[in-house]
Amino acid sequence: MAATDSDTESAATSQALSLRPLPDFGGRSGPLLIIVADGVGVAPPVDSNAVYRAHTPTLDALARSPLYTELAAHGEAVGLPSDDDMGNSEVGHNALGAGRIFDQGAKLVNKALADGSLFESKHWKTAIGRALDGGTLHLLGLHSDGNVHSNTAHLYAMLRQAADEGVRRARVHILHDGRDVPSRSALDYIDATEAVLSEINEGHEGADFRIGSGGGRMFITMDRYEADWDMVERGYQCHTHGAGRAFLSATDAVETMYVETDRGDQYLEEFVVVDENGDPIGTMADGDAVILFNFRGDRAIEISRAYEESEFTPFDRTANGAVSHPDVFFAGMLEYDGDTHVPENYLVSPPSISRTMSHYLCAEGLPSFAISETQKYGHVTYFWNGNRSGYVDPELETYVEIPSDNVEFNKTPGMKVREITNETIKLLETGRYRWGRINFPNGDMVGHTGDLDATIEAMEVVEECVERLMRVIDELDGILIYTADHGNADIMYTESNGVRSPKTSHTLSPVPFAIHDPRHGGEYHMAAVEGAGLSNVAATVMNLLGYQAPDDYNPSLIAFD
Repeated sequence: MAATDSDTESAATSQALSLRPLPDFGGRSGPLLIIVADGVGVAPPVDSNAVYRAHTPTLDALARSPLYTELAAHGEAVGLPSDDDMGNSEVGHNALGAGRIFDQGAKLVNKALADGSLFESKHWKTAIGRALDGGTLHLLGLHSDGNVHSNTAHLYAMLRQAADEGVRRARVHILHDGRDVPSRSALDYIDATEAVLSEINEGHEGADFRIGSGGGRMFITMDRYEADWDMVERGYQCHTHGAGRAFLSATDAVETMYVETDRGDQYLEEFVVVDENGDPIGTMADGDAVILFNFRGDRAIEISRAYEESEFTPFDRTANGAVSHPDVFFAGMLEYDGDTHVPENYLVSPPSISRTMSHYLCAEGLPSFAISETQKYGHVTYFWNGNRSGYVDPELETYVEIPSDNVEFNKTPGMKVREITNETIKLLETGRYRWGRINFPNGDMVGHTGDLDATIEAMEVVEECVERLMRVIDELDGILIYTADHGNADIMYTESNGVRSPKTSHTLSPVPFAIHDPRHGGEYHMAAVEGAGLSNVAATVMNLLGYQAPDDYNPSLIAFD
């Protein structure tokens, strides 16, 4: 039978992605399992280190193994602008899956601002055109310089450029961070933004640039993986229709909430700024433009859909059953999902990540699985596969999402790690899968709460489950890799002048990388790789499965004798 065009294309793709076998090592007969212990870095053994404080004899033994090293998981090692930039789960899983370093969100935006290409993009021009025609320009996003989801420097550059291009009415909708920056730093960022707005208003005749609404990132707007659409609805109604507690300024809002609660910025409720008559000043109307200035994708997709989809069902976008969803032009900073093309309009093109580890190993016909709970499911699928939704090859791959509980994560420090482990064992024992990858999210998600005791408990659940999985790997004659994507649980607080402050952000710490190979007989050893980072893991996995890595992949962490 003659080959179809799709058959020819598939054959060409497979040939282009073919791997050469290693001459003297074909891997083990059993499966290879990669465990990503999210947010588990390597830091000095002090009281603030939940990883150190936890009772983890299995993990400690892995760290003493000759098949152990530590990897850079921040800054330039994962494609961020400088080594002052903490890593995050998105760029970490990109690097793990891609085997190479790609310029990532903040770095791409920085370049587009520096060369002016952002302001030459057709979607920036459309947004500005809406404002020049009488609409309001709205800028929405995470309000910090944490450089994980956003950076206020990008916001300020866009505000100033808009004013210089003639925009006279703009509203900023701020999402307090308290997660990638100190837990109660919202007022510092509000002060900085108010100064920029005052500068613009005083320097441009007729300018009316103000903060219109806001709230904590873990209470409104920034849900991910459809775990809590109520969060998105609260944010949408607040930013769009002015639904929320009324204050005369963002400063008043945060100062009031600080008195009322000891919760960090990320959990503060929504608010709207009102005028002297009590009317919200930041509502959106037909003819307006909305720019989401977050550059990271996972927590930007749902709110993007809420603004741009004509047929939208997750919640009712009207207000009080009467005020309808406004006809606004919406654009994101980047395209947040390259497969579903969300959003349709964006200012800066995201990194183009091709030929990931999954693509190569599917081309070799190796069955695999990926498992996590909702909070990190997209990291072992979408981000691992180069920012692509769906399967690389549905005939070879099994993806399992275990629904996350909708609770504050320090209330259940184990999260769904035991359930992830149970499902992983079931799949391993089928004998079908040559390799698999899983994410244990609790080191990161519980670490973000700043609760030291809960994070210690989280690490002890990770210990328990790694030990269980090692026993299964031993029985199946397989190999287990234990690593992480960035630090978090390793530094839970800082101390200055006797005052202890919770640290809820990621760290600049390296992460562990250990190989558990019960049949290891000296066939290979850890290689001396200069500047080893997360992008070196993919070549290592290919080697352990019996293949040489592609020539342009970053080198393997192992060498053969």
